[in-house]
Order: sequence, then C-alpha cells, then structure tokens
Amino acid sequence: MNRRMILYMPLQILKVAAAVLLLPALVGLIYGETRHALVYLCVGAATFVLSVIGQRVVKPWTKVIYAREGFVIVALTWVLMSLVGALPFVITGDIPNYVNALFETMSGFTTTGASILTDIPAMSHANLFWRSFTHWLGGMGILVFVMAISNMGDRSIHIMRAEIPGPIVGKLVPRARETAKILYLIYMGMTLLEVALLWVGKMPLFDCFIHAFGSAGTGGFSSQAASMGAYDSAYLQWVVTVFMFLFGVNFNIYYLILVKKIGQAVRSTELRTYAAIAVISAAAIAINIRSMYATLGETVRHAAFQVSSILTTTGFSTTDFDRWPHFSRTVLVLLMFVGASAGSTGGGLKVSRVMILFKSMHREIMRLLHPKSVRSLRLEGKKLDETVVHNTLNYFALYMLCFALCFLVVSVDQFNIETSLTATAACFNNIGPGLGAVGPTASYAGMTTLSKLTLTLAMLLGRLEIFPVLLAVAPATWQRK
Repeated sequence: MNRRMILYMPLQILKVAAAVLLLPALVGLIYGETRHALVYLCVGAATFVLSVIGQRVVKPWTKVIYAREGFVIVALTWVLMSLVGALPFVITGDIPNYVNALFETMSGFTTTGASILTDIPAMSHANLFWRSFTHWLGGMGILVFVMAISNMGDRSIHIMRAEIPGPIVGKLVPRARETAKILYLIYMGMTLLEVALLWVGKMPLFDCFIHAFGSAGTGGFSSQAASMGAYDSAYLQWVVTVFMFLFGVNFNIYYLILVKKIGQAVRSTELRTYAAIAVISAAAIAINIRSMYATLGETVRHAAFQVSSILTTTGFSTTDFDRWPHFSRTVLVLLMFVGASAGSTGGGLKVSRVMILFKSMHREIMRLLHPKSVRSLRLEGKKLDETVVHNTLNYFALYMLCFALCFLVVSVDQFNIETSLTATAACFNNIGPGLGAVGPTASYAGMTTLSKLTLTLAMLLGRLEIFPVLLAVAPATWQRK
C-alpha cells in the first residue's frame, strides 16, 4: 500500500480545485458581487497553499499506484472536494449551516441534484454558478478531468476504473490520459452545443450555462425554483429532454461515431435497450396522464421530459409529477433504480448491469430445466467474462444492503414511507427529487441532521458505486503486509 501516494494525490486534485474556484469568483465580479468573489478567491488561495504544504510533507518515494490505491484515492478526493466546496456557501451566508452546505455540495459533485434550498433565486450568481458547475465537474469525474489536463502516471487507469460508473471500464485508446482527453472533449462539445441551442430559444445566457451543466452532468440543479417548469417554452423543454437522454448514453458510442464506426455504435444492445426503456416508459405514462393536460403534445412533452430526467438521474422537472396517478409515479420510481447507460454521466444501477442480471437469471432458469447444458452470457456480441458476471451479482447484493441500511436510518424521521423510500432512492441513485415531502416542488430542508448526513453518504456511495468508499474505511486496506 503506497500510503503517501494516497494522501499526495488528493492534495494534487485540491490544487486544481483551487484554480477552478476562480470561475465563480469571476462570475461574482461580472454580476457586481464583490464580497462573494473575494470569498471564492480566499478559499481558493487557502486551499492551494495548504495543498502545496501538505504535498511537501507527504511526498511519496514512488508514484506507482495499483487498483487498491486507485479506489482509495478516488474516495478521499471526493470527500475532500466536497468538504472544501461547501465552504463558500457557508462563508457567504447563503447556506449558513455547514451540514446543509455539505449536503448541497455533495449533491452537486455526485450529480444528485437533491437540495435543501427553499428560495433558490435568492442565491447569488456566484453561488448558483458554483452549485451547478459542481455537476459538470462530477459528471464525467473529478479525477478524469485532472487526468485530461495533467500527467497522473501510467497507472492512472486504476483511478479511471474507480471513478467511471459501470461494470466494465476500458480505455478508448492505449493511454489512459488520452482516453480522458477524448471523453472531456466530447463532454465539453456537447455542453457548449446545448448552451447554444438554449440561447437560441431565448433563455438568458446565465441560465443556459446553469441548465447545460445540469443536463451534462445529469445533476438537475436549476437557477429557478420551478426548475424547467419556469420556462413556458416547449422548445427549451424539448432541447433539455434530448440532451438529458444523450448524456445518459455510454460515451464510447460517441467515440465510435467520431471514428466513423457508426454501424458498431448503432448495433449496441445497451443503447437499444436504453432507448427502448425510455420510449416505452414515456408512452405508458403519456397514456396514463392524458386527461391531466389540454393537448396531446403537452402530455407527450411532460411524459418524455420526466422519463428522460429520471432515467438519466438528472432530476429536472417541468411539472409536479408527484400529482400524477399511482401508475405513472410507480414507473418513475422503477426508473430511478435502472438508471442510465454505463460509461455515461448518469447514476442508478446502469442499463448494462440490469441486462446482465436478467441474462444471469435466465441462465439459471435454463440450468434448472437442462442441468447438463453449458451456457455463457454475451453482451454487445461478446462473451462475458464470468468475473464480470460474478462482480455484477456481488455489486447488486451490496447495493441492496447499503440501500436498505440508509433507508432504515432515514425512516427514523417522522415522514411517511413514500417520502423516506424515495428520498433514499433519489439520493442513492443520484437523482434528486423523490415523492411526498421531497417531491419536485419541495426540498430536503425539513429532514434532520442525521438523515441529511446519511443521504450525503448515500450520494457518495451511489456515485462511486460503493467499493471505493468501503475500501477507504476498511481496516484491512491500511494494514501493513
């Protein structure tokens, strides 16, 4: 175990975070929020100085890292980034309670979108920008971003595997750093395209960036209390619907398109399954809620938007879906657990994992019927390694255990089971709004400190897919051989 490297790398990331804090400071200056800009500059400067000092103290003998170190580095980095990122909210007074600020910041970095705010427009432009920019950083991955702009060594693939969600993570090109650059160039290009299309639709430029960050990171923080429902524009809502769906696609698909392997991209079974789930769910909900809206177009728009938002775990809303019939709300709750594609910015179990789980169940049934048969599982036309299948089953069991434990703690609050269950599901799957007291028109402000801290942990577990966090706190990880 390279303990010094485990401490050294998060401090290196904090230096990048200190530089990133210049962006909200610049926004504050543009909008005349001098005090807020000064706060961001001071927090950034202090973070940079402390990181430099810390790196000199824990400078490692070797920078080689292996899988175990990679997982722990990712977990510690995300915790430190959230702890530091919460400070401007507290110091400026927009979120004076540190636990609330930590909840909001972790919700941002993990692209959850759950909020304790009750008056969002009252926040400063600097804080609104930082709040949403955490989505953009966390969507593709904080460490993947640092990999794209700096050299983290030949073993950095272990960090990428720990941070990018999905049962299988590989390099698009031989070098992990080049893979990170490709991912972020695609990510940045799609974000800027969405900004441009929203601006064409007459959305204010500041709001364009806020909602593009939320769509790209599939996070869902908005500058408006009514989210996308505040914009009475079918065009704007359809643009966000489409981009939420696109950011929920495995980014390997976009790479295949760039290198002109369009046929291979279109043949992706995960992509087809993901699209089928979205279309079927939207159609079912549209039929169920048809009587609630004046026209068929409006009905389809709200159904498609909400399915895209929940399936990709974004969390934007155009209407109060908590008032929809039980069937529609049940469909949305099920979509919370499915989530987007592996290798996307979305959360949840991931479509590929769900496919593996169903294929595994089908194989076991066939084995009962034909005990002597030998069947292998295939995904994307390739035979799946049994290790991947085994890891998927283990992850699902651990996923359900962690979810149940978080749900039990949250249920201590005096909320009904609908609120407690969907709050846990929304945070664990990085979605944001749930049902009941944490619905799309409400917030998490009424929850106790214990529940907020539990849900903060649930967000981190969901975004990093449990194992990095467990390895970071496991005593065996830190034992000397």
